[in-house]
Amino acid sequence: MQPSRSLVSPTSHPHLERELAAALRRRSRLGGSLGELEPLALRLGLMQRTLKPQFSDPQLLVFAADHGVAVERLVGSDDTPTHERVQRLLEGRLPLAGLARAQQLELTVIDCGVAAELQAHEHLMTRKIAHGTRNARLTAAMSAEQCQAAMRAGMQLGYRLRGNFSIYASLGVGADFSAALVLSRLADCPLPDLLARDPDMPREELARLARIGQAALMRHHEAVEPSSALAALGGFDIAMMVGVMLVASSRRHLLVIDGLAACAALLVASRIAPAVTDYCVFCRSHAHHGLDQALNLFRASALLELGLQSMDGTGATLAWPMIRCAAALLTEVVDDEPSPGDETFESVRGDLDPLAPLEPFSGPALY
Repeated sequence: MQPSRSLVSPTSHPHLERELAAALRRRSRLGGSLGELEPLALRLGLMQRTLKPQFSDPQLLVFAADHGVAVERLVGSDDTPTHERVQRLLEGRLPLAGLARAQQLELTVIDCGVAAELQAHEHLMTRKIAHGTRNARLTAAMSAEQCQAAMRAGMQLGYRLRGNFSIYASLGVGADFSAALVLSRLADCPLPDLLARDPDMPREELARLARIGQAALMRHHEAVEPSSALAALGGFDIAMMVGVMLVASSRRHLLVIDGLAACAALLVASRIAPAVTDYCVFCRSHAHHGLDQALNLFRASALLELGLQSMDGTGATLAWPMIRCAAALLTEVVDDEPSPGDETFESVRGDLDPLAPLEPFSGPALY
């Protein structure tokens, strides 16, 4: 699947990068170095093509779906069903909801394919493709048509996103397992490395999960292209995230990737439009060993390492103030030595205002 042109523009801009680096050096000379905040600020300027990056209407997007492979006893019997976890999140009974409110992030839960019907709620968006995927060990998790429908629904959501900052997280029983299958297939990464929760995970349990996963990979050995691998092995949540990521990055949004499922979606999206990763920063909400391997695939590390053991999206929510502060290095600090390039980039920003509405993308067929 090779599109005729890239969906997403790379952020590379040598002249702007020099101007941003010079501005950051001036601030560092006067006030001291702020370490990793400075390269993050530079990346934000490149993403938005401006010397003064800014954010508006930050979004926390939680994609909820059930995965058919969960019938293979991937988790303990006491694990909360997906629909109950969604309800608790919407009712504010999970820490993520309270943290989002505290950080003024707009929480939206997208029902991509939860097995049960969910009660209407102001923060729930229903885009259900089906009541859960099928068991990838026995058959394709999704039909090609279902996978396409989920990606298109994600692209539509991407066009409707307000602001230019969005967090991507998944919620659903079996999501991490499906994500591990997609990552293993597309990145040729050993499946046990992605399935291992921690170094102390019992060998017997890891071996059992690896056998289930290898059986799924063998059944769908011909599914090697991104869209076919996603349909055979993935989930509605992963597919919908792919669509949103493609459109959001084409609009120069910052994408904050949190969790194994979001990493799998990003890998698929990057095979369609490689420059998507230019617009991403990574966070983590738990110490899952497989997530270490997923981040390594992107040569990335999490912005914060707080020892969390929480649901996806929590780490990204906590990192939002840090990202705002990185932008503030360029927008809120008075520069008494303006760069000769400032006026030039003001005019560039007029053409590429990250907050301005864009025309709908009319790119090549994705499928």
